[in-house]
Amino acid sequence: MQIVHVATAAVNQTPLAWDENRTNILEAVAQAKDRNVSILCLPELCITGYGCEDAFHASGVLRTAAEVLEEIVPHTKGIVVSVGLPRMHGDGIFNTSCLISDAKIIGFAAKQNLAGTGVHYEPRWFKAWKSGVCGHTELSGQKYPIGDLLFDCGGVKIGFEICEDAWTAKRPGRDLARAGADLLLNPSASHFAFGKQEIRKRLVLDGSRAFGVNYLYSNLLGNEAGRMVYDGSTLIASDTKLLAEGKRFSFEKVQLISAHIDVEASRSRRTQMQEAAVAPTVSPEQWVKADFQFPKTLPAPTEESGAEWEKSTDIKEEEFTRAVALGLFDYLRKSRSAGFVVSLSGGCDSSSVATLVTLAVQLGIEELGRERFIERFSHLESLAQTTDVPGLVAALLTCVYQSTRNSSEVTRKAAQSLSAAIGATFYEWDIDSLVDGYTDRIENAVGRKLEWSQDDIALQNVQARARAPGVWMLANLTESLLLTTSNRSEAAVGYATMDGDTSGGLAPIAGIDKAFLRRWLHWMEEKGPSGSGPIAALKAVNQQQPTAELRPPGEKQTDESDLMPYELLDVIERAAIRDKYMPLEVYQLLRAEFPQYGARQLERWTVRFFKLWSRNQWKRERYAPSFHLDDENLDPKTWCRFPILSGGFSRELAVLREWTAANETADE
Repeated sequence: MQIVHVATAAVNQTPLAWDENRTNILEAVAQAKDRNVSILCLPELCITGYGCEDAFHASGVLRTAAEVLEEIVPHTKGIVVSVGLPRMHGDGIFNTSCLISDAKIIGFAAKQNLAGTGVHYEPRWFKAWKSGVCGHTELSGQKYPIGDLLFDCGGVKIGFEICEDAWTAKRPGRDLARAGADLLLNPSASHFAFGKQEIRKRLVLDGSRAFGVNYLYSNLLGNEAGRMVYDGSTLIASDTKLLAEGKRFSFEKVQLISAHIDVEASRSRRTQMQEAAVAPTVSPEQWVKADFQFPKTLPAPTEESGAEWEKSTDIKEEEFTRAVALGLFDYLRKSRSAGFVVSLSGGCDSSSVATLVTLAVQLGIEELGRERFIERFSHLESLAQTTDVPGLVAALLTCVYQSTRNSSEVTRKAAQSLSAAIGATFYEWDIDSLVDGYTDRIENAVGRKLEWSQDDIALQNVQARARAPGVWMLANLTESLLLTTSNRSEAAVGYATMDGDTSGGLAPIAGIDKAFLRRWLHWMEEKGPSGSGPIAALKAVNQQQPTAELRPPGEKQTDESDLMPYELLDVIERAAIRDKYMPLEVYQLLRAEFPQYGARQLERWTVRFFKLWSRNQWKRERYAPSFHLDDENLDPKTWCRFPILSGGFSRELAVLREWTAANETADE
């Protein structure tokens, strides 16, 4: 046996936060040394941060990244460490991982497959390295190999698949394994999306099985640059067995796991594989050798596995809770804001936002403890005086109920009881005088009374907009961040008042649909996340039908009467926007999935969606930054692009109407 103790780490980095990023990297190295680890894999671009955007093109950024690398190197005595950074080579910038062995740089592995879909824009900044090619890059007057490399460190052979490399059909790991790799390192910056962890596990386990190697997967952790939340997934596998799995959504700055692997056993397995007989495809120029003395190590059991909540039957609810909570926690401390402000209407959306802020505090304290939680907000000296979770929630969350004559006692009590239950600071005021003031001015200007029969939208929107200045003022006074409360379903059809309920600096639920939010709030009322429990006060919210409360009470306004059933709206959105179906195809899908509705009604709802979608792209362009939670995001800055001005599907909707006229009976 040749037993090697290996580790992989997740680190919570921030783009261009050089000293903080270096500190986290060195903390990971120190933890690995404390455990007598010999090989440590750190995430992709962990020196600079992954989300540097066009700053990657700045030569000063590339120089500083190299300087920080050289500052890290002396701390790696007695260990092999991979560290991610961008490198200029020839006429391109490359996404590389530097392998350091015993405080000496031995080379730079370069990423061969760039992520250029969805939230990723790597080809904008980097060039893809060609398979089988290697060269040399200069650092402080010394040349080092760079490219598609296989490293031999003291007899243990190490190859790289950098994030997207493992998600392609032609994985670099296959050729590296054929050439004799014992260990594949996968430094990643893999953002969170629902259900993605199971896909990662399959990639890691399939890699270890198909290539006959030991496999280490590292990832970033937390809200790195604003929109992406990284869950900090870390995995170690050997021979189709998952040896270690890190805890996701940690509030720690560094999360490290380790395992003991048997290099000789993996070599023996490879000799039994048919592919082992294939001639190696790695040329002698791609081999990089370095001296390293591995300590004598005995086999040891691995006790690190995922958190208990990972086994929950409510995994989507758990993931949503923890992703947004961690996203809010990091956004608050990295923006150095004093807290959050929410205009709490007593309805589903604003109550979800307030609840998620509370959970960020609860889950953070649960993992870090009160003192370390407060240390993470060192810019807020006032937090030191708090002694419990409600006190910290009160210090970090302010909720405001802003009533009009159209507001109900039901929503007022719901907002009041929820604020009391979660411990938020709560204010309440009436804005009728503001609304009346604006209305009077406009009536005087246009020379007539405004009437609901002909001025419905204007009279609704002025109420929503009149709420914005006061809550903005409160946020400014407290140096807090105003959170918007619009969800993805509303964003799809523009069912939000621009500069009203869209006012704010961050939109934490704009990436999730209304139907799920309603289910999640019921779950929060009855069960809640593992380790935290339910919030019974949400019953007052869940008993209501969603309503904007902008029309007179006698009209009994609800969101779904204004639009369509949310469950149906979300099906249309996925089919039309995610799957790119045309209106007739969407309608035919609805006929199959919603037989309880008549043909003409389904046609009207389909037409309504496509018209509202096309008309409201300008609103989606102006939404505050939102967290990316799945592959159905509508954020045009990171996922779903659509022209602000378009033909509005006029031809396609005409095709739909012609088809239904010819194929559906009038009474359906």
